[in-house]
Amino acid sequence: MQEYLTAKRSERNALYLAPMEDVTDPAFRMLCKRYGADRVYTEFVNADALVRDVSSTTRKLTIHDEERPVAIQIYGREPEAMRDAAIIVEQAKPDFIDINFGCPVKKVAGKGAGAGLLRDVPKMLEITKAVVNAVHTPVTAKTRLGWDEPSLYLSDGTPFIVDLAERLQDCGIAELAIHGRTRSQMYRGEADWTLIGEVKNNPRMRIPIIGNGDVCTPERARECFDRYGVDAIMIGRATFGAPWLFAEMKEYLSGNSVCQSEGRSVSNAVCQQRGLSAAPPRSMAEKVAVLKEHVLSAIQWCGNDERKGIVHSRRHFAASPVFKGLDNFKQTRIALLRADTLAEVFAIMDDIVAKWGDN
Repeated sequence: MQEYLTAKRSERNALYLAPMEDVTDPAFRMLCKRYGADRVYTEFVNADALVRDVSSTTRKLTIHDEERPVAIQIYGREPEAMRDAAIIVEQAKPDFIDINFGCPVKKVAGKGAGAGLLRDVPKMLEITKAVVNAVHTPVTAKTRLGWDEPSLYLSDGTPFIVDLAERLQDCGIAELAIHGRTRSQMYRGEADWTLIGEVKNNPRMRIPIIGNGDVCTPERARECFDRYGVDAIMIGRATFGAPWLFAEMKEYLSGNSVCQSEGRSVSNAVCQQRGLSAAPPRSMAEKVAVLKEHVLSAIQWCGNDERKGIVHSRRHFAASPVFKGLDNFKQTRIALLRADTLAEVFAIMDDIVAKWGDN
C-alpha cells in the first residue's frame, strides 16, 4: 500500500474518466485513454447480478491492457454480496476495485446502494471493510458530500464528508473520489469544491483525494488543482462527444502549449515525448472523424449490431461540443439523432463538415 501511495503522489495533474453507466464501455474508455486520461473506470457493476452470474453484468468486467490503469466499479447494499463480487472482479485483474457510494439515481440510491449508503454510514463502513479484506487489489471509493443540505455538517460543526473520509480511510481504502454535490442535488446546481478542499487539506488524511464535479474546461481544471490541492480530477459528463478533452486539458496544464501552437505539424509521438497526450483534433473535420471512429467501436462492442451501436452513441452526438452553436442546425441535429444506419450517420456527419466545417 505504501508503495502505491508514494507512486500516486508523484503524479501531477492526473485526470481520470469518471465511471458512468451506459457511457464508459471499452469503446469510449479506449478513446479517452488515447487522448490522455490517466485512469479510466468501467460502468457500474451490480454486485448482486455479478454474484448471480448475469451475462450482461459479467460482460462489464471486460478490460484491455491498452486502457490501463483501469478501475472496475461495483455497487450494492449488502456486505456479503459486495465482498463476493469483489473477489469475482479481482479475477479480471483490474488495477483498482472502486466502490460506488455516490450514484444518486432512484433505482440505485433508493434501494440503499450507491449514494443511498450516505444515510447508513455504519453499513457503508462494513461494506468497505468487507471488500478491502477480501482482495489484494487496491480498493478505492467514490461518494458525495452528503445525502442532503441538512446533513452536510455534524452536530459539532464538522463537515460530514471530512468525518466520513477519515472513517473510510481507516477502513483501508487506497484513495477517495468526492463529487461536490449531495445526493438530493442529483446533478443540479454547481458542484461545491470547498468541502472537497477541506477533506484534502485535513492533516489527518493520508490517502489521495480526487475531486469531481463541473470540471468542463482546461481553465477550471487548473483552478481546481491550484485552489483545492486535489491529487487528481475526475471528469464525467463534459467528455460526452469529446474524448479529446483530456488532451486539451493536458496541454493547458503542462504549461507547454507547443503542441497546440504548432498544430498538426507536431506528431503525437513528439507530444508524448514532451509529456503531453496525443494531440487533440483541432478542426471540425478531425473531431467528426473521432466521432465516426467511436461509432464504429460502439457497433463492435454491441456485437456488431449496427443499429444498437448507433443508438448507444446518440448521447455523444447530442452533447458533443462539435455541434454546439451552429447556425440553423436544429433539423440536421434531429436527423442525426434519428439516423439508425451507419451510412445515414456518416452521410449526415460529412454534410455537417461540408456546411459548417472549418477545415
